[in-house]
Amino acid sequence: MIKFNKVKILDTTFRDAHQSLLATRIKTSEMSQTIDEIDNLDFVAEEMWGGATFDSCIRYLDENPWERLDIFRKGFKKTHIQALLRGQNLVGYRNYADDVVELFIKTMAIHGMDRVRVFDALNDFRNLEKSCSEIKKNNMHLQISIAYTTSPIHSEKYFLNLVDKAIELKTDSFCIKDMAGLLTPGEAFSLVKKIKEKYPSLTVDIHSHFTTGLADMTYLKAVEAGADIIDCSISALAYGTGQPSIESLWTALYSMEKMDKPKYDALKKINSHFEKVREKYKDFDKGVKTIKPDILVNQIPGGMYSNLVSQLSSQGMLDKLEEVLEEVPEVRKDLGYPPLVTPTSQIVGVQAVMNVMFKERYKTITREVENYVKGLYGTPPGEISQELKNRILTENKKQLSVRPADNLEPEVEKAKKNLGLLNKNDEDLLIYLLFGEIGRKFLVKKYEDRLKIDFDLIYDDDVSSYPV
Repeated sequence: MIKFNKVKILDTTFRDAHQSLLATRIKTSEMSQTIDEIDNLDFVAEEMWGGATFDSCIRYLDENPWERLDIFRKGFKKTHIQALLRGQNLVGYRNYADDVVELFIKTMAIHGMDRVRVFDALNDFRNLEKSCSEIKKNNMHLQISIAYTTSPIHSEKYFLNLVDKAIELKTDSFCIKDMAGLLTPGEAFSLVKKIKEKYPSLTVDIHSHFTTGLADMTYLKAVEAGADIIDCSISALAYGTGQPSIESLWTALYSMEKMDKPKYDALKKINSHFEKVREKYKDFDKGVKTIKPDILVNQIPGGMYSNLVSQLSSQGMLDKLEEVLEEVPEVRKDLGYPPLVTPTSQIVGVQAVMNVMFKERYKTITREVENYVKGLYGTPPGEISQELKNRILTENKKQLSVRPADNLEPEVEKAKKNLGLLNKNDEDLLIYLLFGEIGRKFLVKKYEDRLKIDFDLIYDDDVSSYPV
């Protein structure tokens, strides 16, 4: 396992920074202009792929996510590149069959990925088993992450048990992923200290968001307890719902003799570039811009907050925002206290909006909530409310007791047949497998000039079962 004498920074500028602040809209060309400067900053890694970037590339940017990976791989000569995967969800929003996981991770490795951070929204490690084994099989650095949250279920002992499970899955390093800024300095110090006492050689990475105003203090206390890596982004794309800034934390840790002297000239150049880029995307810059201590109660991550604002605005219900924010913790409790991270944040958030919209709790239950209660996403941390169980679980709709993916039929060969003439390579096949009709439309646009045929004639299959 990698062990650092001093603290290292993992840079999130190319992935989580603009995912949290700008709806993942920054283009490959706009990031790649700073690769040379970043490559000389001695970061442990550049997180630049996975999460929502894959989706955003094909849905909004008309970019091929595999080509983005190739460009960044070619550009970074010294710095490792890292992807974020949602376990069996990969970069999508449901569990995919094992053959899809195998193909995706193998293809990612072929394109030169160095490190992969994996997590499961429910911390159900059965959903990590396949992806972890494939990452190790393909000789990439495996970093297992826990989704940190607070509830009557989520005690320190609960999280320490997850560390034990991560060790069993042969993780190379370990990440505490705090997506809503809920991890307090005291809790971070205690948790990291106990992890290090039990596993002194385990590299521990802390990932948090500044939404509640605690993250930089949390980082410093975690480092004091023995944390090896902190996740930060360049200051132009920091704070708010993003990570703390590289410049501030590097300066602070240098003063504590935990890092070498900051390279301010390079940092200034990178920051100036992204100040201009952020201004370009100001129309998407609608997330939480001020500290929101109430999130310590409702636990709503920044991305979820901005999505709720967008959803309510489209329904003419923005005046109901506070009511929805109060409803979210109630729905979360009824669903057994899932951490609010993709896809559970969407599941809880949409149901909360429905409850407020119809002025009655669970008058309409979304399909995603039904699937959640049936166990298709995994086992919740706590008990689901009996009312929801009674309404959803019948003789023909029992709760799954096995690993959710064990209930899925192989998908790759079926997708090859459905994709027809568009099945040019594994990269295109995976775009379709993960995003269904949206992926198919992306591929049609990619090839239409070359093939000059009516693609509608070759699709008589039903692709409605594929995710969007």
